[in-house]
Amino acid sequence: MAAQGLVHGPLGATCLHLCVDMQRLFGPGYPWAVPRLEKVLPAIEALCAHRPERTVFTRFIPAARAGEGRGAWARYYRRWASATLEEIGADAIRLVPALERFVPPAGVIDKRVYSPWLEGRLDGLLAPAEVDTVVITGGETDVCVLATALGAIDRGFRVILVADALCSSSDETHDALMELYLNRFSEQIEVANTEEVLDGWR
Repeated sequence: MAAQGLVHGPLGATCLHLCVDMQRLFGPGYPWAVPRLEKVLPAIEALCAHRPERTVFTRFIPAARAGEGRGAWARYYRRWASATLEEIGADAIRLVPALERFVPPAGVIDKRVYSPWLEGRLDGLLAPAEVDTVVITGGETDVCVLATALGAIDRGFRVILVADALCSSSDETHDALMELYLNRFSEQIEVANTEEVLDGWR
C-alpha cells in the first residue's frame, strides 16, 4: 500500500520515535509469534539508530499465570495460558536482541494492556521532553499500534505511522487497518515509509 509521506512537513527536535512491543514474546517459538516481525526489523533498527535518544520502546507484559487479570482479561489469560509469564519465562518480555542494544539512551515503558497511555508513565516521560510529534513503529498494526495511535491522536500529537515498519500476525487485518489509517484518519495520521522519515527528520 502506498504511503502518503510527511504531508505536514519535516520533523524536528520535538519528535519522538515510539516503537511498540518489538519483543522476543512476538518472535519465533512463542505462542504469539508474528511472522512479519523479522521483515520489518531492519527498518525499525534504522529509525532507532537515527535518533536513539529520541526513542521509547513499549513492552507488553502478560499476566503471571492463567486466569489473572481484571474482568475480561482473566478470561483472555485462561485462553492464552500458554503465553503467561509462568509458561514463557521472563526473558520473553525483553526486546528483540537487535533493538535491546539501543537502551540506553532509548527509554522503555511497560504496560499490561494494549494502550501505553492508560497507566500514565508515557505521558510523564513525554511532557518534559516537549514532544508534539510521534513516529510509530512495531506491532501489531491492528491491536497495540492501533491503541497507541488513537491515544496519541486524543492527546493532539502529530502522528506518523511508518508503513514498512509495522507488522501484524494477520495480513488481512494489517491491510484493513492501513486503509483505515489512510482514509478515516487522513487529517490526524500521516503514513510514510522509513526512508521518508529518515530524510525528513534532521
